[in-house]
Amino acid sequence: MSGLGYTVPVVLAVVAVCALELVVLRTGLFRRLAYWLSMVIVLGFQVLVDGWLTKLSSPVFRYNEDQITGLRFPFDIPIEDFLLGFAVVTAVLLLWERQRLSDGLRDEGATAGHPATRIDRHGRSRLDS
Repeated sequence: MSGLGYTVPVVLAVVAVCALELVVLRTGLFRRLAYWLSMVIVLGFQVLVDGWLTKLSSPVFRYNEDQITGLRFPFDIPIEDFLLGFAVVTAVLLLWERQRLSDGLRDEGATAGHPATRIDRHGRSRLDS
């Protein structure tokens, strides 16, 4: 295993996404239950799809075993796939959340008869009347 083909890049992607949130964007996404619940949902579907695509008995997709750690769980899924899934989904959610915060409006509370909740650049809210 060299890891240069898949393992190292996905580990770097996880580190980069976490640094993006914790150092640059600071959206508070990692502190939200909704984020972690969405990741559980993603993980559930990822296990089903990746398990079917990468099963060693009849793979649809084959990995160069020299480019991964060789650790597979469950259904023969390379653990690198879970790291990549975390990095990609989290990056998209971070950019989406950043855009929402920069727009200054929260979707909830902006319904008819309810004032919109404005969010400042630090993630603090205030009501507009």
